[in-house]
Amino acid sequence: MNSALFRYIFKRILLMIPTLLGVITLTFAVIQFVPGGPVEQMMLEIKGRGEASVGAGESSGGGASATYRGRQGIDEERLKEIKELYGFDKPPLERYWHMLKRFAMFDLGQSYYQHKSVWELVLSKMPVSISLGLWTFLITYLISIPLGIKKAVQAGTRFDTATSILILIGYAIPGFVLGVLLLVLFGGGSFFQLFPLRGLTSDNWAELSLIGKVMDYFWHLVLPITASVLGNFAVITILTKNSFLEEIRKQYVITARAKGLSEDKVLWKHVFRNALIPLVTGFPSAFVGAFFTGSLLIETLFSLDGLGLLSYEAVMKRDYPVVLGTLYLFTLIGLVTKLISDIAYVLVDPRIQFDKQSGGH
Repeated sequence: MNSALFRYIFKRILLMIPTLLGVITLTFAVIQFVPGGPVEQMMLEIKGRGEASVGAGESSGGGASATYRGRQGIDEERLKEIKELYGFDKPPLERYWHMLKRFAMFDLGQSYYQHKSVWELVLSKMPVSISLGLWTFLITYLISIPLGIKKAVQAGTRFDTATSILILIGYAIPGFVLGVLLLVLFGGGSFFQLFPLRGLTSDNWAELSLIGKVMDYFWHLVLPITASVLGNFAVITILTKNSFLEEIRKQYVITARAKGLSEDKVLWKHVFRNALIPLVTGFPSAFVGAFFTGSLLIETLFSLDGLGLLSYEAVMKRDYPVVLGTLYLFTLIGLVTKLISDIAYVLVDPRIQFDKQSGGH
């Protein structure tokens, strides 16, 4: 079993390399043709400063000489300096190989505009993303799984129908719209000001006691977590319900009941493990995905400076080291998480063998 496990992991790692290279290569190639890059932005900024100095010179009697200096374009030497600053003085292929060498050493590069390494930026945004992701994941699963089991046991009853209607309504409401509604109702909009509007902590957080800090932290999380969680309930709850219903209708459950076992023993001893296999195997990807796929709209709405906002601003500013560095990191995490999910699936369900699964790949 161990040798089969190692062979399977080794094959999957080998398959990760071309996938990772394909994503990075395609993104790098697209970037070469995107207008408004850092060199163009710097040129526009310099021209803008030149035009502003011309206006100031004319208003103070600078005359023709000031006008001449402002209207002349950026000379070749200055343009060369700008390209060297951002590394665009080298051919694309050379920059590409240099990037791959850095990524192989887990060096994600330096931001063009924030004067920090990409690692520093990612780590600085982690507290927000972890806060949103961790509590969204925990609350979703801690509520959805028991609710799904109860719906399966009471399938067709009023409780099942009523809860299905409620979770489908919640699923149909976009998280951003719900967030706006929560702010209007409880964030000091037109009704009540019960919760803070922005950030994860208050301005006087450092002055609070330990209990006060914990309460303040969770008080700030109530609205954004509610907006993030509501739409996730439907998927996990319905998946849990359908998984349990499928197991309950199988022959081994009928046999267990015929032997005189109580419904609780049938449900928790026989059905529970098999029904939870699809959910358990999805834990790694859901757990990690909750951190790195946070809603940009939720972060923007509640003024939370997380990874979603970092990626969006990097794309808008053409901060290519941040774009490529975070893409490389998140893609790698996604591939590793998928591998862990597959391994968890085989370990949870002994009927599946590594040799058979790796042969399928």
